[in-house]
Amino acid sequence: MIFDSYFDRQFELRYFEMNNKGLARPTTILALLEETAADHSHFIGNSLFDLLEKNVGWVLVSGVLQMNRYPSYKEKITIRTWLSHYSFIKGYRENIIYDENNNIIGSAKGLWVFFDIDKRKPIPIFNEIKEKWSLLNKYAINRNIKKKIIAVESPQHVKQFRVNRYDTDSNKHVNNIRYLQWVIESIPEEITDNYFLHEIDGRFIAEAKFGDTILSLTQELETKNSFAHTIKIKGSDTICATAKTIWKPY
Repeated sequence: MIFDSYFDRQFELRYFEMNNKGLARPTTILALLEETAADHSHFIGNSLFDLLEKNVGWVLVSGVLQMNRYPSYKEKITIRTWLSHYSFIKGYRENIIYDENNNIIGSAKGLWVFFDIDKRKPIPIFNEIKEKWSLLNKYAINRNIKKKIIAVESPQHVKQFRVNRYDTDSNKHVNNIRYLQWVIESIPEEITDNYFLHEIDGRFIAEAKFGDTILSLTQELETKNSFAHTIKIKGSDTICATAKTIWKPY
């Protein structure tokens, strides 16, 4: 459903999207946020597949997700999304997640760049997109998501992965959801078993490609149940992403 300045999308949580506690996984929430943004694009006549035919698309360069709680199996949630600011090549997308009683259970903010897929570089946002996406001067999360997150140098936890075909999206990028999954895999099991991901703040720096071997590096921070993360390509100095996470007890 679309209103003057924002777009609403309702979802009912499904069994395969749950963890072993019957709650939605963080990767599920990220996928639903992406689906809402994709539907918003489709609604104005510029679906992601329409853009793909023109060899252009949107690339997430930074973002933050905060969850007060995760929805349960069969629970209905509504994701409200809108654009708070545009520049020549990029825009900020805001998101609020509501439960069935209209309580806010989560929020997210992302900085997206309009991108030439063949040339692998940013390009000006089409005027027709700007005209159909009106702005709402309101923030879901008031946070500077352009601020640099320092890479991990002394990790206590390391996991290794290989980039497979299903890890990439229609833009031939490693999907944002996969980065979150790699981060979570490197978190100590005693944390993931007893705590939920309250916040992740991330920066996407360089591309990982099909066939690369990825290292997920995690360092424990001074603040309890907080971690710094770096995703890098093994055998090189290429850092693909950096992030910080905060975990809270169930």
